[in-house]
Amino acid sequence: MLNHATKVAFMLLCCMITIKDVFEDYKQLNYIYTVNETEALSLLAISEITQLSKASIKAFPEREVSNDQAEKLKSILAQLQTGQPIQYILGVTEFYGLPFKVNPNVLIPRPETEELVEWVLSVAGGERQKVKGERLSILDIGTGSGCIAISLKKNLPEALVSAIDISEGALQIAKENATLNEVEVNFIHADILNYPPAPRTSLPAPEYQIIVSNPPYVTLEDKKQMHTNVTDFEPHTALFVPEHDPLIFYRAIADFALVNLTSGGYLFFEINESYGQETVDLLVAKGFINIELRKDMSSRDRMISSQLAVRS
Repeated sequence: MLNHATKVAFMLLCCMITIKDVFEDYKQLNYIYTVNETEALSLLAISEITQLSKASIKAFPEREVSNDQAEKLKSILAQLQTGQPIQYILGVTEFYGLPFKVNPNVLIPRPETEELVEWVLSVAGGERQKVKGERLSILDIGTGSGCIAISLKKNLPEALVSAIDISEGALQIAKENATLNEVEVNFIHADILNYPPAPRTSLPAPEYQIIVSNPPYVTLEDKKQMHTNVTDFEPHTALFVPEHDPLIFYRAIADFALVNLTSGGYLFFEINESYGQETVDLLVAKGFINIELRKDMSSRDRMISSQLAVRS
């Protein structure tokens, strides 16, 4: 007959949960996500809770998780089943190799935006050579989590980087992210749609060599095609624009750039793929030159660069 201690040990052994069991449990998400998405979510959750590398998780699926870890993973699964993005559940995500806190006050940074950052950095390297005796000055409009501004500052430590957002909640997260990544960014609470272009002294720096923005650009028609984990959880003010005026932010930012960019300065946008040519036409009409429309990793028109004509 087994003694009490042996019985308890046997029961615990029978109840031990393995990584493989967690993956099986998370398959309940297949009714919301694709099989590949479910696997990616499972891997991310397990990695975050166990602090194991994704390679290790895949290599050793029979590894056991502790009871505490199993409970946390069950809690995450329950939240995922409501459609809530895992980044909000975990409270953190990665962008351009850096950690960023996120909550429902800010959009979750996307991989496509990393391509925009890469493009800005490639141009900024050349611009630094032109700025003699001064520091390169960059402005990010509609900063959200601060992912663009902070990534640029981290890779251009000598640059002066400022960032605007209408949301105080977003700016609080952005400030926390700047501290987390040990960079200094000047954050400004302002509405670019109602931001006076003059006097220049109202801004922390009178002129910028580079202005970059990933503004709201999703129309109500686009919304019908979007996953509910975006439309139901991410901030609408950072996503949606009026159906009758989808370029409202691009027009306002272009006007702002006409006044606040240096001669020959650069304006970068992330855009709605459905309005690539319309955005190009808007910039042409405003007098910008050297306009380049680029595709993202999925071959969609998603980024534009333009220059302010050299002032005589």
